Amino acid sequence: MDSQISQSAQASQSPHTFQVDLRGLVDLLSHHLYSSPKVYLRELLQNAVDAITARRAEQPDAPALVRLFVEGGSGGALRVEDSGIGLTETDVHSLLATIGRSSKRAEGLESARSDFLGQFGIGLLACFVVAERIRVVSRSARTPDAPPVEWTAADDGSYTVRTLPHEARPEPGTTVYLVARPGAADWLSEERVLALARDFGSLLPYDVRVGDEAVTDLPAPWDRAYPSPASRRVALGRHCHELFGFTPLDSIDLDVPLAGIRGVAYVLPSAVSPAQRAGHRVHLKGMLLTERAEQLLPDWAFFVRCVLDTDSLRPTASREALYEDEALAGVREALGERIRAWLTGLAAGDPERLAAFLAVHHLGVKSLARHDSEMLRTMLPWLPFETTDGQLSLEEFAQRHPVVHFTRTVEEYRQVAPIASAQGVGVVNGGYTYDSELVEALPSVRPGTVVAELDADTVTAHLDSVDPAVELALSAFLGAARAKLDPLGCDVVLRAFHPLSVPALHLDDRAARHEQARAEAEEQADDLWAGILGSLRGSAPRARLVLNHLNPLIRRISSLDDRELIGTATESLYGQALLMAQRPLRPADSALLNRSFIGLLEWATHSDSPEEEGPR
Repeated sequence: MDSQISQSAQASQSPHTFQVDLRGLVDLLSHHLYSSPKVYLRELLQNAVDAITARRAEQPDAPALVRLFVEGGSGGALRVEDSGIGLTETDVHSLLATIGRSSKRAEGLESARSDFLGQFGIGLLACFVVAERIRVVSRSARTPDAPPVEWTAADDGSYTVRTLPHEARPEPGTTVYLVARPGAADWLSEERVLALARDFGSLLPYDVRVGDEAVTDLPAPWDRAYPSPASRRVALGRHCHELFGFTPLDSIDLDVPLAGIRGVAYVLPSAVSPAQRAGHRVHLKGMLLTERAEQLLPDWAFFVRCVLDTDSLRPTASREALYEDEALAGVREALGERIRAWLTGLAAGDPERLAAFLAVHHLGVKSLARHDSEMLRTMLPWLPFETTDGQLSLEEFAQRHPVVHFTRTVEEYRQVAPIASAQGVGVVNGGYTYDSELVEALPSVRPGTVVAELDADTVTAHLDSVDPAVELALSAFLGAARAKLDPLGCDVVLRAFHPLSVPALHLDDRAARHEQARAEAEEQADDLWAGILGSLRGSAPRARLVLNHLNPLIRRISSLDDRELIGTATESLYGQALLMAQRPLRPADSALLNRSFIGLLEWATHSDSPEEEGPR
């Protein structure tokens, strides 16, 4: 009895082999692993190139030929021949018939694996994405006496293997025959095969042809000799237009020998958003890996598109993207350094080209300069900023002004720029992307520079005070004006400033706006929230309306005796100051503008004269 139980247990623990549904696996590949059926041709080229590489590792003088022939007239069948290492019958059973097994693991080839393109062993399986039947005829160069072998597989998972007479394949190498599945014949048409072969294989190191049409085009455009730098620039510009569809502002050589990188970066001719993900073309040992590599460059280098060849970076399982690892991080840093060196070179030797570049892509350089003090120091004389003195670099602006004042928002700049400029106070608009950060970093690269944020108090302090006797005489006017604007959270101040044409100036800062928003929320909240918001009341200064005593209109208004008319005029001045500062209007502000406008019209047309009132 115990013996029977033991035998039963052994039977239940015996190993089983996974059953693979090839149709399901092909569906998985086509819909989830690969982005397009076109990868079938890359796999065919890859297998052929790897086979040649393996043969040349043992026979350096062996031929290196890959030939693709479209058969069946309009397509539907494809034949691919290579002069590679070939396979024996044993190799076919152990390699082609085992899903996930790579020929690169064959005995004697592991040491040369770094020279191969493929590393995942999917190989011919990808061809079932477009083919319903695959036939492989191969003869081994390693075992010349072995007969040719034929492997034929269908997309239902069945396959046959048989040996052939020697004359069936006189020379070592492999021929792959594909028969298209229904609806996929177009993928095997001559025009499509030639286009895909050139796209994937233009930089392959061997002689690849579709029929009589050459596929490879070596050396790569960035490695060719040109009569002059100008002719090289024209040729690379043409290459960029063919690949990416634009003529570049400039080209940057990307040569990193330690990482096995050779290529070129093309500078975009128009500005792009930093959030836009750049798509770069990456070749792996000559074979196009992807044309949508996104993590190849630092985030700040969004103004270039790259095409390069590498032998060190790892592809993902689909071989359509780069694997994020330490090698890729190192390459990203090295390529960023090349672009940084190009910018430094322009600054030192070609200011006209640098100016043309910055006119389009200053945002990218500013993004870099935020974290790179050396780049900020280099670009300081060139990066443009909006200032009260016009478009200037920070270097030139700092030379003109002992204190570099700046605002953190465009809104604040628009409030103070006209007045500050008239008072001789220089201001930099730090409201644009990265600008305030760069202004604050200025002392670190330009010792002795004083940088200060410009707020309402600073502006008011630079305005001339009015004689105390004059201000005392206008106390009734100022009291009426303040009473009118107090519900809006705004004080009224009398100053004398230029230009004379500005009757009033609205000044506030972020703290004042925050307090104003809190107060508005408190008014609209229920008792509970009103109590909570009330406890958050701050002591920040309120917004202020600065009246210009030098302005003739203000002098006339300040001489009025009618308190109601003073209030209406003050509301009009307040609304006009908001509009001049290009401030967004709250509903209360819009209502005030309408009310003051109607009030002034009524005052202007009001009359007690019976003759002007018209007939009864």
